[in-house]
Amino acid sequence: MAESSSGDRQEDNLPSKTSEGRARVVEKLIAPTLEDMGYEIVRVLLSGRGSPTLQIMVDRKDGAMIDVEDCAAVSRATSAILDVEDPVDSEFTLEVSSPGLDRPLTRLGDFARFAGFEARIEMEQSIDGHKRVSGRLMGVEGTEIVVETAEGVVKLPFAGLRKAKLLLTDALIEAMQKEAEQFSQDAD
Repeated sequence: MAESSSGDRQEDNLPSKTSEGRARVVEKLIAPTLEDMGYEIVRVLLSGRGSPTLQIMVDRKDGAMIDVEDCAAVSRATSAILDVEDPVDSEFTLEVSSPGLDRPLTRLGDFARFAGFEARIEMEQSIDGHKRVSGRLMGVEGTEIVVETAEGVVKLPFAGLRKAKLLLTDALIEAMQKEAEQFSQDAD
């Protein structure tokens, strides 16, 4: 897996699109506690009407795989904060998970971290006649996402990103398996 130019897994000062609307309020409430616990928020999403679902995706800052105990710890901490702050207007279902292999790409640093892998990107506005772009991530230049597509290399402004995710490919699965094995060896 590629890393950002500074060698960090994520750079806190880089732009992100981890949440919007009411979910953004939730993220701001829970982020400091989760960061203190050793987690990074990948995405907070509030969806559905009536009794919505509040989905929180997290990564471990140490790079280890997220497990059930991690999800339970994040759920308990988040529930305690939300019970006090009550930022959601109705009853909701809390869902905590890892981002998975075909994870959403929500921070500019994600596009550098996962350079070399295939992604599907959707923009707010059309770029060269396309709102959707699929191709191999080449990294970032400033605040632009660089993608190699079948038509050539394109640069997409991060500010215009609607959503993006990694595509599940054999190369991604193999890289994640190697990363998990390496982390397991390092932990021993």
